[in-house]
Amino acid sequence: MVEYLGTGSKNHLISFSPSCIIMGRATVGVMLFGFLLSFTTAVTIVKPVDIDIYSFHINSTVTSRYAITVITSRVANRLNESKEVHFQVKIPKNAFISKFRMTIEGKTYDGVVKEKEEAQQQYSQAVSRGESAGMVSSVGRTLEEFKTSVTVAAFSKVTFELTYEELLQRRLGKYQLLINAQPMQPVADFKIDVYIHESPSISLLEVKGGLKTNELASAVTTTRSGKEAWVNFYPTREQQTRCDVCGKNGVNGDLIIMYDVDRPKPSGELQASDGYFVHYFAPTDIPRIPKNVVLVIDRSGSMRGRKIEQTREALLKILGDLAEEDYFGLIIFDGQVEVWKHKLRQATERNLELAKNFVKKIEDRGSTDINAAVLKGVEMIKKHPREQSASILILLTDGAPNTGESDPTRIQANVKEAIGAKFPLYCLGFGFDVNFDFLEKMALENHGRARRIYEDSDADLQLKGFYEEVAVPLLTGVQLNYTGSSNVTQTRFSHYYNGSEIVVAGQITDNSLETFQAEIIAISKNSRVTYQDSVFTKDTSGVLPQHEHFIQRLWAYLTVKQLLEKEMTLNGEEKEAARKEILDLSLKYEFVTPLTSMVVTKPQGEEAHVAHKPKEEEKAKQKQLRITSGGRARSYLQRISSSMPIIRKAVRIVSLAPAPAPPPPVIEVRFLISSLDQPKPICYDLPAASKLRLLMDPSSDFSMNGELSTKGFKQIALHYKTNHSLMLNTSHILYLDGLNNVMFLWGQEPSKHETDSVSLILNNEEVDVTMGTVRVVLFRHKKDGEMFLWPAVQQQPNHVNIQGIFGKQHLEYEELSGSVIKIKDEDVKATWSTATDYRRSSAPVLGCWLVPYESVLQGELSDFTVSQL
Repeated sequence: MVEYLGTGSKNHLISFSPSCIIMGRATVGVMLFGFLLSFTTAVTIVKPVDIDIYSFHINSTVTSRYAITVITSRVANRLNESKEVHFQVKIPKNAFISKFRMTIEGKTYDGVVKEKEEAQQQYSQAVSRGESAGMVSSVGRTLEEFKTSVTVAAFSKVTFELTYEELLQRRLGKYQLLINAQPMQPVADFKIDVYIHESPSISLLEVKGGLKTNELASAVTTTRSGKEAWVNFYPTREQQTRCDVCGKNGVNGDLIIMYDVDRPKPSGELQASDGYFVHYFAPTDIPRIPKNVVLVIDRSGSMRGRKIEQTREALLKILGDLAEEDYFGLIIFDGQVEVWKHKLRQATERNLELAKNFVKKIEDRGSTDINAAVLKGVEMIKKHPREQSASILILLTDGAPNTGESDPTRIQANVKEAIGAKFPLYCLGFGFDVNFDFLEKMALENHGRARRIYEDSDADLQLKGFYEEVAVPLLTGVQLNYTGSSNVTQTRFSHYYNGSEIVVAGQITDNSLETFQAEIIAISKNSRVTYQDSVFTKDTSGVLPQHEHFIQRLWAYLTVKQLLEKEMTLNGEEKEAARKEILDLSLKYEFVTPLTSMVVTKPQGEEAHVAHKPKEEEKAKQKQLRITSGGRARSYLQRISSSMPIIRKAVRIVSLAPAPAPPPPVIEVRFLISSLDQPKPICYDLPAASKLRLLMDPSSDFSMNGELSTKGFKQIALHYKTNHSLMLNTSHILYLDGLNNVMFLWGQEPSKHETDSVSLILNNEEVDVTMGTVRVVLFRHKKDGEMFLWPAVQQQPNHVNIQGIFGKQHLEYEELSGSVIKIKDEDVKATWSTATDYRRSSAPVLGCWLVPYESVLQGELSDFTVSQL
């Protein structure tokens, strides 16, 4: 969430505590914040006349599951007095901030990561003078909230830029990237751009969330081609106020991108670069292992009401999902422990029916004896040893132990000794009265994990969702070995579950190795299995130049995450050694973690800010010039007199030639169109020099036409209603609104021009145009020394009257055998080819099915040509 508030010219100090914000005058010229996070979004609360968020971008690049996300928000103070602008972000919990920057009046203030104690000393000096504190606190299930602020002078601008990194986890067969957007103000230049690049091909791409509702669906575009995928969200200003998750303050919702990749080798995907390696292991063609599962359920008095009802509903669904080859047990407890059956029972239809009747009668009562209940579950599993099976113990409780053995440390020791590393324990903490630190340590000590179940209407689905993640074990006793390596992350895993993924990273210490070897040993349903794989140590294929060190950063990220978990289970010197390693890595890679904070120098006279990671249970003014007969341009943005001639009469020169020249070869330009249901886009060729109708919406009186050159378009014209026109060529952009003409030059400083229902935003080599309900981004590209234009339609009305070659953003087709595809019941011979996607600034080259343009456009070229632009 990004919040912008005009609050006068006072300086404030923000420090971070679990539950409060204190404000006061500050004199320390630094800002300090430190915490761990995992996903983000920015929100904007503004007084429109005071603060203008004129640009809001979220850009996320995912390289082999490692996501680097940058939020950039540009804000202008439109008043003639100083104002304090607040930047506020909602940040989920698994990512690390790696960069924070503010740019004010052309000067940049970068953050520096320091040890938390060193940074805290600076902060405490400010607090001792009565200055204020700010807050990082938990927000909902996955987010944390971060705030900072800066005073912006009259008619000045500030740019906030936040970068964070995370390794996407695979759950239930999908990776998920969550982006939450809530600007609290309609923003003309609002963009979310996601780029995914994987070494294997991307097999699945889905977009969900509140920002994918019916009203906003047309603002989302997706493209998938082999190893790459793009998701873009470009809502118009009008859309930001008229959707289900919108209002007068703009959009407020999530964009959830889910994807998966092909897995051609059971040994997984091994990558090596720059002296580091990463191994993704997620075999699929393995028979499931029968499981022995014991569910230990708290029924103490604090579970009364909706909690116990939802627990019963979840247990009934879980029992319904058991396979007949599974064995199960049920234990309910308060101050006493009660078992459904004293031995594990096979999940036959009869036994399941009896168990469901038992569950339906569970009522809340009494106190909480966790120690006795968990030890009883361990005993039941140990009394039922089965070869070629996997055992799992699951505890659900909403409180702390208060009867029997009530010392958490002794309970943890008892459980660890009883389990003896034979099977995992998973702990589910229901609500916020539970002692989650106690549950988390107990789970980690027994090769499991803990998760909070939030008291909400979907608590039963949360319970069932967790169970589904561990419902299908495929391997047990997984051991991964790597020759010539060191500082390797976790390599032993008690279980591997269907739909998950094991990730291991480390350093390659033997520089003489040309190939790096990996070996996986595990136990499957029927036998002991071994997988082997190797990779060239110098292989950097599939790595973007800007992220060529991503494996090293992924290794550091994963190492810190696992050490933070391990540190919870250690004591004494071992604990201190783990903390030192976490701190050293956090400082080296500039990660903001629970042991570090980020200090940002701010303009002189401004305050210090600090952010502490909440624990799981804690809740430049643009110049313009009008050109006159004696004036000259003083800036790139020029206002041009409406009397300036923009059309000149052409003069035809005719000459005689002794003989007609042979006709020139036909030059064609290649176009791409994506498919919603197919990963491979379609491409087709159109002859150069054509003047084309690109997009026309008669209902809104909008049209866009363009003239092709040999590479792309040499000029494009957009018309809206009777008095708005935009003319673009490769040197300049001219806008006419019936009264004034405004000219932009490509490559100039970022500029914006807005009138009623029309918005133009120029940023380097692209111009973002909104006219009514249509939004188009036009790019200027250069290839082989030739400049040309290309439009990317981001938003258009969704009805059948749309015309032009870009009138249909997606094409439905069916791929048949023999390089034949079916389009609208027509079998079309296709050729596998490539095309450059000029709809994106990076202009990637994609594989595509090349077909005749008539099959795509469903018409002749003459149906799409115009006589003038």
